[in-house]
Amino acid sequence: MTAEHIRIAGVIFAAALATYGIVKYRRGGWRRADLLLALLVACGVGVVSVFPQVGDPFGWLLRLENRAFALLSLSNLVLFALFVYLLGQMRASNRRSGDIVGGLALREYRQRHSPPAPLPEGSRGRVMVVIPAYNEGGTIRKVLERLPRELLGCEVRAVVVDDGSADDTEVAAAAAGCPVAAHVVNRGQGDALRTGFRIAELERADVVVNLDADGQYLPEEMERLVAPVLDGKADFVLGSRFLGYYEEAGSVRHAGVVFFSWLISLLTGRRITDCTNGFRAIRVSELGKLDLREDRFNATELILEALKNGLRFEEVPVTMLRRAEGESKKPKRLAYPLGVFRVIVQTWLR
Repeated sequence: MTAEHIRIAGVIFAAALATYGIVKYRRGGWRRADLLLALLVACGVGVVSVFPQVGDPFGWLLRLENRAFALLSLSNLVLFALFVYLLGQMRASNRRSGDIVGGLALREYRQRHSPPAPLPEGSRGRVMVVIPAYNEGGTIRKVLERLPRELLGCEVRAVVVDDGSADDTEVAAAAAGCPVAAHVVNRGQGDALRTGFRIAELERADVVVNLDADGQYLPEEMERLVAPVLDGKADFVLGSRFLGYYEEAGSVRHAGVVFFSWLISLLTGRRITDCTNGFRAIRVSELGKLDLREDRFNATELILEALKNGLRFEEVPVTMLRRAEGESKKPKRLAYPLGVFRVIVQTWLR
C-alpha cells in the first residue's frame, strides 16, 4: 500500500465519521458536544491525511525525527483524551439512571405514605432513620424491632430503602411496620442513601441517622450520634468502631480502614479514625451542601464532602459486631480497596 492509498483511506474515514456524526445528531441520538467532538476528530484525521507534515512541529517538540512515529504518538494522546471523555460520559449516564431510579422510588413513597402529622407540643424535633438494604430479608426485621420510638425528646421515624433486593427484604420490612422506598433495580448503597436523604427532607426531619440493615451496629447506641446534633455541637456525627468496640479487630479489613482513615486525615488535616463506618447522624438542613455522586463506596465521599463544606464534624464511639447471617455486599478482593481509594482521590480533587 502506497502513501497515496493511506491518504485516500484517511480522507474517506474522515468523511464517513463526519457524516455519521451529523446523522446521529439530526436524529436526536447525539448532543451538540458529541457532534462537535466527532467533527473535530474527522477534521484532524482529514488534515493529517492530506498534509502529513502538520505533525512535524509535534515531532520537533518531542525530538522525534520520524514523522510517522510522531503522528502515531499524537494519535495515542488523542485516543487517551477520547477514552477519558468516554468515561466521563458513562459516569454521567450512570448518574442520570440513578436519579431516575431514585425519583421513581420517591414518587411511590409519596403515594403510599401521607405527609407526617405535626410534631406534638414540646417535641424537640424529628429523627429520621434511613436503612439501606439489599437482600437483607433475614436481618432487617430484627434491626427494625430494636429502633426506639422516641429519642432525647424527638419523634423517631424510619424508612427502609430496598435497593432492588431479590429476596423478601421489602416484605419483611413492611411486616415490621416500617415504610419502604423500593428501587426497581440495584443501584448501590450511595444511591439508596440519597433516596433516604430526600425522604428525610420530605418528612421534615431535623436529623437523619444512617443505620445498616445487617445488624452489625446497635440501634441502642443511636443516642450517642444524635445528641451532639440536637445540642448544636455538630452537624455530622460519625460512629467509630476504633473509639468503641470492634469485634473483628486485627483483621485485614481492620488494617485497610486504618490506612484509608489515615489518608483522609492527611488530606483534610482533620483526625478521622473510622472512615468507612456506616453509622452516622447528619443535620438535615446541611444535606443540600453535600455534592454526593457515588453509587458505591460512599462513606468516604460523605466525610470528605462534609469537611470540605464546613460541617461541624465529630466522632463518637460505637460498637461494630460481626455479621450475624447473610453475606457481605462489599466487592471481593482488591475491588473494594481500589474503589475506596478512587472515591477518596476523586472527591478530594473536585
